[in-house]
Amino acid sequence: MRVITFNANGIRSAASKGFFAWLATQNADVVCIQETKAQQPQLQPEIHYPAGYHCYHHDAIRKGYSGVALYARRPPDDVRTGLGWSECDQEGRWLEARFGPLSVISLYLPSGSSSPERQAVKFDFLARLHPPLQALQASGRDCILCGDWNIAHQEIDLKNWRANRDHSGFLPEERAWMDQLFGPLGWVDAFRVVDPRPEQYTWWSNRGRARANNVGWRIDYQVITPSLAGSVRAAAIYRDQRFSDHAPLILDYDYALGQDGPC
Repeated sequence: MRVITFNANGIRSAASKGFFAWLATQNADVVCIQETKAQQPQLQPEIHYPAGYHCYHHDAIRKGYSGVALYARRPPDDVRTGLGWSECDQEGRWLEARFGPLSVISLYLPSGSSSPERQAVKFDFLARLHPPLQALQASGRDCILCGDWNIAHQEIDLKNWRANRDHSGFLPEERAWMDQLFGPLGWVDAFRVVDPRPEQYTWWSNRGRARANNVGWRIDYQVITPSLAGSVRAAAIYRDQRFSDHAPLILDYDYALGQDGPC
């Protein structure tokens, strides 16, 4: 099973840069998109709904902002949007598709970089996210949480970590939250199961030559339940083409979508 997650920074913009043409070559089973920045009536089926996929969206109420999508080769048994609070649901940040015992979720965490007020929203979002994550763990389901988490977890996950210790995305409180996620909460960073190397980034600033010089951050993740850790086979960050300021993150799992668990 191949799962791709990608922050498009505007799905229409990414489409114009060749994202869907590239996606057609990937044979992905599930694709999770963040920051669609579009309402469904603004999308063109022949362009923005990839052939061979069942497509689902959770749009933000505010136009041109946030939003998540999920494309699946087979129709899910159930699709759920939102988590029950306004900053999540009105901003289009959570979309879950259920396939038998497997849940795949497209998640877009808030950024706090624009203002102290937005950082406060981010901290509140992180606090509110704990109970749903605990509930998913307790459910016994296999889960893949795909998305832009807007946090680099460790020093290895960004180039200039010393200069960013007091910046949103690498604050001690944010990193401590990730420690909890991958510690007591019991979730697993799927990429790090198979790739421990430094300088494996998924986002680069548009300023200067950050991408060309690989001065980036790893803030896009596939976060999985421990039941799936043994099924991770390969991981890749696709950087050959530039569809947005993020790069697609590709994970291959030894797992048959629609069957009862790992192969």
